[in-house]
Amino acid sequence: MAEDTRAQDNAWQKDMIEKLAMSSLKEQKTARRWGIFFKLLMFLYLFTLLAYAVGWLVKDGAAISTEHTALIDIAGVIQAGGEVNADAVASSLKDAYEDKGTKGVILRINSPGGSPVQAGMINNEVQRYKKLHPEIPVYAVVQDICASGGYYIAAAADKIYVDQASIVGSIGVLMNGYGFTGTMEKLGVERRLLTAGKNKAMLDPFSPVNPEHTAFAQSMLNEIHEQFKTVVREGRGDRLKENEDTFSGLFWSGEKSIKLGLADAFGSASYVAREVVKQEKIVDFTYQESFADRFAKQLGASIAKHVGLDVASQGPTLR
Repeated sequence: MAEDTRAQDNAWQKDMIEKLAMSSLKEQKTARRWGIFFKLLMFLYLFTLLAYAVGWLVKDGAAISTEHTALIDIAGVIQAGGEVNADAVASSLKDAYEDKGTKGVILRINSPGGSPVQAGMINNEVQRYKKLHPEIPVYAVVQDICASGGYYIAAAADKIYVDQASIVGSIGVLMNGYGFTGTMEKLGVERRLLTAGKNKAMLDPFSPVNPEHTAFAQSMLNEIHEQFKTVVREGRGDRLKENEDTFSGLFWSGEKSIKLGLADAFGSASYVAREVVKQEKIVDFTYQESFADRFAKQLGASIAKHVGLDVASQGPTLR
């Protein structure tokens, strides 16, 4: 009798152990499956972030099937490799015009100006796309400021819209710098400059003013100014009410700029999309640097700074 009871106990224990072992195996398999699932989920998440960072995935505004108004922001100083540059804006224009849903393009400008070269290249690119796609109008919408190089770009648009308090104009060219000869004399510092080419040190801030160099620089500024004036006259046509102040470098409020023919009407980006283009949906095609591009640029700037190549440009500026 005792042996039967012992046998039953042993059988029960064995059965329980088997059940516990099976249950443990099931739990381990389940945990392993969930572990694999979460690892895959994390991998997909990280891959998506990486894809967006390096620009593998289509950015907002590309391949849009529905009809819309394309928006391109031109915000900041215009300069090569800067906040606004010709390559970036050209890329934005290409994406906007190649999208079959684009029915109009808005250049939303908020810029004090900058490089005449970069502004001119952007103006030319806008003109080129207008000829390629005459059915797609392009409008400039001014936010706080559209001065100098910013206006150089705006002049390429079919119409320019402003806020009544926007700052518009400053159609001129400047080249600035400093002179330290007086300070050097007071400190007893002697300038020792060697050049090959008599004009190589033109406008050197540590040398006395050379009238010939000043005249040459002024001539160049006048030439660029005439180019700027030509662009404005061609862009604005009969709408421009030209007077002695138009190209003097002065700037005006948005309200005054309409009276002077520098702008056409009041309006924001949403207003122009809704009431002018008749496509209320706005898709942003503004070029965005990829993570890799930003990293490379920061690395290059850091290297240049450490090896002494961080030198500010003294060239002509539309500002």
